[in-house]
Amino acid sequence: MMIRTMMAAIAAVALSATALSAQSKAPAPKPTATAAAPVNLNTATAEQLATIPGVGPKMAERIIDYRQKSGGFKKIEDLMNVSGVGEKSFLKMKPLITVTTPKPGQ
Repeated sequence: MMIRTMMAAIAAVALSATALSAQSKAPAPKPTATAAAPVNLNTATAEQLATIPGVGPKMAERIIDYRQKSGGFKKIEDLMNVSGVGEKSFLKMKPLITVTTPKPGQ
């Protein structure tokens, strides 16, 4: 009886080790703005903008184009002036974004 119990315990440990090994090989999740500080619309790179859920590479480029043409974002609500950003998507992004004006020389 004791041998059976020990074998069952060994089998359970082996299964746990296999499960942990499989988990460690899974790809790391894509970092998002929720895991870090809010993304500044006036200074963020395309890669940083793409960390915002709902913003892909093309949307990030449109945000940067708008920023360059308009002289920057004055308030976060200006993001709705970018093609493809409506009120619904803006409300999802709102807690993840910020706007500060860059200091002279930046």
